[in-house]
Amino acid sequence: MIACLRLFTALCLAALLAACASSPSSSLGELPRTPDASIEQLLEQATQAKTPEKAALLRLSAADLAYRQGNAGQSAQILQQVPMEQLKPGQQIFASTLNAELAMTRNQPKAALTALSHPSLQHLGEMPEEQQVRTGTVHARALEADGQTLAAARERVFIAPMLQGEAASKNHEAIWTLIGSLPTDQLQPNTTDDLGGWMGLALAVKSAGTLEQQQAAIDTWRAQNPKHPAAINLPLPLTKLKELASQPLSKIALLLPQDGPLASVGKALREGFMAAHYQAQQAGQKPPAIEFYDSSKLTSMDEFYRKAQADGVQLVVGPLEKPLVKQLSTRPQLPITTLALNYSEGDQGPAQLFQFGLAAEDEAREVSRRARADGLHRAAIMVPKGEWGDRVLRAFSQDWQANGGSIVATERVDQPVQLAQQIADMFQLRQSEARAKSLQNAAGTNVAAQPSRRQDIEFIFLAATPQQAQQIKPTLNFQYAGDVPVYATSHVYSASGDVNQYNDMNGVRFCETPWLLETSDPLRQQVVAQWPQAAGSLGRLYAMGVDAYRLAPRLGQLKALPDSRIDGESGSLGMTQTQRVVRQLPWAQFVSGQVQRLPDTPR
Repeated sequence: MIACLRLFTALCLAALLAACASSPSSSLGELPRTPDASIEQLLEQATQAKTPEKAALLRLSAADLAYRQGNAGQSAQILQQVPMEQLKPGQQIFASTLNAELAMTRNQPKAALTALSHPSLQHLGEMPEEQQVRTGTVHARALEADGQTLAAARERVFIAPMLQGEAASKNHEAIWTLIGSLPTDQLQPNTTDDLGGWMGLALAVKSAGTLEQQQAAIDTWRAQNPKHPAAINLPLPLTKLKELASQPLSKIALLLPQDGPLASVGKALREGFMAAHYQAQQAGQKPPAIEFYDSSKLTSMDEFYRKAQADGVQLVVGPLEKPLVKQLSTRPQLPITTLALNYSEGDQGPAQLFQFGLAAEDEAREVSRRARADGLHRAAIMVPKGEWGDRVLRAFSQDWQANGGSIVATERVDQPVQLAQQIADMFQLRQSEARAKSLQNAAGTNVAAQPSRRQDIEFIFLAATPQQAQQIKPTLNFQYAGDVPVYATSHVYSASGDVNQYNDMNGVRFCETPWLLETSDPLRQQVVAQWPQAAGSLGRLYAMGVDAYRLAPRLGQLKALPDSRIDGESGSLGMTQTQRVVRQLPWAQFVSGQVQRLPDTPR
């Protein structure tokens, strides 16, 4: 009986080991595969294994099983017990791949790339296709998360021929998402392989302007590359572009308030919108018809959409009111595609909702980008007290720190009388004065000592009104910090032409809409001739109205082509994955009472 039990145990162990490893095919070594045993059984057998090599292979199999079961923590603990030097090259590739997958569960792409730099990876091409796909997939994910977009696309193109079914379709769409997000200057289709073909397609689409031109470019590319995977199976976003081109926009609803506290804002937006509409007519285009609706009279969004549908509306531009936009963002879907002229608080809304506005957060991120481009690393911040200042502070801080910048001081601006004290505190001038006083007391006589400020502040990020900024810059000068660069949002610029006010802000750099900086624009000149207020700070709203009109027929383009942009009057417009239109802005500086445009920096 005992002999039978021993024989049975030996047979079980042999079966278990066979389940844990594929058949040896080369000197690369046996690979673990999903076993019939549990994690605990595998670990138990590892402790009883006769050789270190078998023990390592069993533990590697247990770590992989834990990962597949969604227990990344346990998988990592087991993998740490597997000595890489006891594994053969193929097993090292397997372990490195698992290590990278675990790093990605912790959102650590650099750690994943380090794991995949193991010398054994030079043998990846000799491994079974299943392992090549697994390694290539996590490599592509890590490269993408690390910002190496082209390298990620190249990895996915490499594994594409090894995939089938749903996995192949997902990888196919992922390749287009990566290639389509590359800036035009990185699209260099100078090879005839599949990657060169992908880049040629993206370049053709991005170089075209209208939907019709893009469709023609796609058709031409397909005719020239009939055997390319993207020609055989056009990526879904490009299929949607084709559908958009076949359904031209013929009627738009403009939903804006005509009464109430937002009536003047609605009026400026409406006049800018219609100015762009009339310009399109004058250029010989066939623009869509515009139907006006008064959002200040609305009793129900459902009732509005029913009426708009009955009127044949294909796209809604508006509403402006934040509560209405918030209401739309919480719905599972909308009956008509809608470009709201404000932003909701949530990150994601229904697929039919797009959001566009003059967000101060965009400008805070623009300041962060510009300061980085100018080689700066350490920032001090001055924002107003209150909810608006908190939002701007949060947007700047997140972008600045995510890109390696540091914040050394923060002050919230309130009453002017406190400014001198706040700036002195920011630059630690009181400590300097105290040291000078202590020195005088020790010497028993007057010591000529000018207070010295801290030297680790490279620039100040300022979000403030023109009146606040007009007081802040002279105070900086008075507090021995006049040489510290100030980078501001557009809120410091009144566009009033007040030379005295501009003189008080001499040297301040600020981002601003092209509308207020490029006064020679023909449409702007026409609008200002009819509505002179469009030359002042209200001009930003006129610019937004113009851009809302120009965005209307191109929402599908921005969604289908990540990283594509529209040069608008309110900024260079792009779209996030959550269908929010975001702006990048040009820069100017106050110089001797004048506004001087600054050269653009690389993005």
